[in-house]
This record gives sequence, structure tokens and C-alpha cells, in this order.
Amino acid sequence: MKFSKLSQLFLVSTIGLLVATYFSACALVTVDYVFVACSAGAGTSSAGQIQVFAVDSQSGALRTGAPTVSSGGVSPVSMVVTSDYENLYVAHQGTLPSGGSIVHFAISTNGTLTAKDTITLSNTPIYMAVNSAGTYLYVVSCTASSLYPTLACTDTGTLTEYALSSGTIGSEVSTQTLSLYGTYSAYSSDILVPTGVNVLVNNTTVQGNAVYVTAYDQSAYYPGGTPTCSFNCANPGWVFGYTIGSSGVLTPLANPYEAGVKPSAITSDPTNRFVYVTDYASSQLIGYTILNGSTLSFMPSGPFRTGNEPSATVVDPRGRFLYVTNSLDSSISPYSIDVTTGIPTATINVTGPSTILTDTQPVAVVVDVALGRFVYTANYLGNSVSGFKLNPTSGGLAATQATPYPTGAKPTAVVTVPHGNHSSQSVTP
Repeated sequence: MKFSKLSQLFLVSTIGLLVATYFSACALVTVDYVFVACSAGAGTSSAGQIQVFAVDSQSGALRTGAPTVSSGGVSPVSMVVTSDYENLYVAHQGTLPSGGSIVHFAISTNGTLTAKDTITLSNTPIYMAVNSAGTYLYVVSCTASSLYPTLACTDTGTLTEYALSSGTIGSEVSTQTLSLYGTYSAYSSDILVPTGVNVLVNNTTVQGNAVYVTAYDQSAYYPGGTPTCSFNCANPGWVFGYTIGSSGVLTPLANPYEAGVKPSAITSDPTNRFVYVTDYASSQLIGYTILNGSTLSFMPSGPFRTGNEPSATVVDPRGRFLYVTNSLDSSISPYSIDVTTGIPTATINVTGPSTILTDTQPVAVVVDVALGRFVYTANYLGNSVSGFKLNPTSGGLAATQATPYPTGAKPTAVVTVPHGNHSSQSVTP
């Protein structure tokens, strides 16, 4: 039987529509870029590199994005981006025991990185944070004799605040030496090793006007070595808090806060009401409620159990879920946050295995900012990034396609920015 010309035209049109629909459905749409900092080689003088991955909007799978670039220094250890996603900063430990450096990159809309300026430090940087206005960069550092996996400092750590102008790193605005003071002034000579820094999202005089630093007392806790105190030691772990003045001047809070044995990472929720600290030595998560914009108060019923040797933590953009990487277990622990009290509850992963495995030794974690639906970990000994889909109802995680994704040697940091003009996720809990 022969088709009429009208029937043939209808058939061709239908087939064309089906083909177009098929390819549209299968098209890869980039929603975020993921930047991973890692060492380029095994030598102590090897330059670092930053790899760029594109995130598929449907599956969360990663594919190669813009070209890999030199990180601009030796052994990158921390990365941070400004809230407008136009600037990226990479901190390098350098060749110990000499000082490190921080390199500033401009981020284009297609994920391409362009090195802009560099500052050299006399100390070894450990971690960084940037305020939401993009006007200050916060760096914790010390004179380090070793950095990873065991950090040892020859003097106490410092918090340094640098001015930022259109992304360019300017002069030091304020520097605070970490020292036990107030109620704990009897231990003021102890060496304190900083491990993390977090600045609240909104820098106003009403709410969120604070920056916090985690550190542990090397005089009281020194695995592999001998603590210098033989009796009457200070508490090993601490959180130091500082209010931020209108000109950026940092003023210490009345007292530092106890934080377990070895605090390893710190994060806060997007509403500036809660702070969370991981304790590497005790395998626990410590929660604090923020009072009066800066003062911390322990959450009731805490601390909260994690996996073994928690190394990093992040709260999703909605402030509903919290994720902790466990370096010894090579796993990630998800928690649901009570938006009233801030108390985290371990999430039961009903759609998959109860233990959510990453590749070997995750040391950094991030939630994508465009959709808030994907979680990625940098795996130091796995030489990879692991990807997960976030269930927006339960907070549970499921592995993305083809995870883990190979990276360069020993990745230490991971950040994400939205693709092009795609707006970032911002949902009130």
C-alpha cells in the first residue's frame, strides 16, 4: 500500500519530532562547575593544579569542563569562592617549613580560570573563608613543620583578615594570634594549631557579625609526639570567635569555646543560627546555637555521632541537611537539621545502603549551589571526586553515574559555582 503525499509528510514530521524530543531529553545541560585542587606530582616541589568539571543538571554526573590550570603554587590545601562566583582563591602550603601563598583567579561564565594576583605568606596557610560581601578574606595559618596527615606547628596559629577590592587581595586589615584567654588564660603560652575558619553569611550588626576559628592545643594533644604539658593540661579542642567591626577590625569574644579533642572542620547554616564542628579524634559532631549574632551555646543532646575520623562538613543551601565526610571509613554521613533547634539527626538512607561510601579518604565536601541537589567529595588517597544525588525530601544520598571521577594526585579541596547566569539555590528553610 502506498502512502499519499500528505501521509508521507505527516510521517516525516512525526519522526522528526520524535528524534528532536529524544535528543533534547538526552542533551547534557551544565548546571554547575566543580573545581578540584590537587597536587600535580609526587615531588615536594611539584606545582599544584586545578581541574574543572561540568555538572549535568539531571544526573549530577561530572564530565571534563574547561582546561586544567596550574594552581600557581606548591601543595594547594584550601579553596574558596566569592558569593558572586567571579573570584576563586587557592591557598598553598608551599615547601615546608617556608611560607605559603594565596593565588587569586577570575572565573569566567564557561568555567575558565585566569590567574590574577598572588600574595606570599610568611606562615603556612591551612584554611580560608570569604565574607558574603566579598570584601574580606580570612586565612588561618601557622609555622608548620608538617601538614598532612599530621599537622605540627612550631608556633601558635593566627587568623589574618585581608581586604578584597574587586577580587584583588589587598593589605592585612586585622591579625589575631590564637591564644587561650579569659577563663583559660593560665594556658596562654600553649601552641594552638588552627584547622578551619568560618565566617557567617550576613555581616551585619544585628545577625551574623562573626567569624569562628577551630583549633586544637598541641601542648595537650600531639599524636605521634609528646605533649608538652605533663599535668593540668588545657582542654584539647577549641572554637575562637571574633566580632567584625565596620572597618573589619576583629574583636575576640569573651572566652573561647571548648570543642572536643581535635576539631577538624567548621560550618554554619545559611540563616546564621547554628554552627557545627567535627571532632576528628572523638568521631563526633558538635553543634552550637548562635545567640545575639555571635555568642555560641552548646546544643542540647549533643555531641552527635559520626563515622571514624570526620574530616569535613557542609550544610546545604536550604539549611535543611548537613553532610560529614569520614576519612578513615571513606564514607559520608548525612543528617537532617531541625530548622527550629538546629539539632542534626542521622538520615536513614531508605533508597540505598545505610553506609554511603566514597572513594578512599575524603577530605573535603561541597553541595552544588545551582540546584542544591548534588554532593561531591574530594578523595585524597583515591585521587578522585565522588558524586551523589541529594534527595530534597529526606536528605539521603545516592551515587551519581560513573562515580568516582578521576582527578590528579591527592585532591585536597573542592568548590562549586553555578554555570553562566544560572542563579544559585537560595531557599528559606
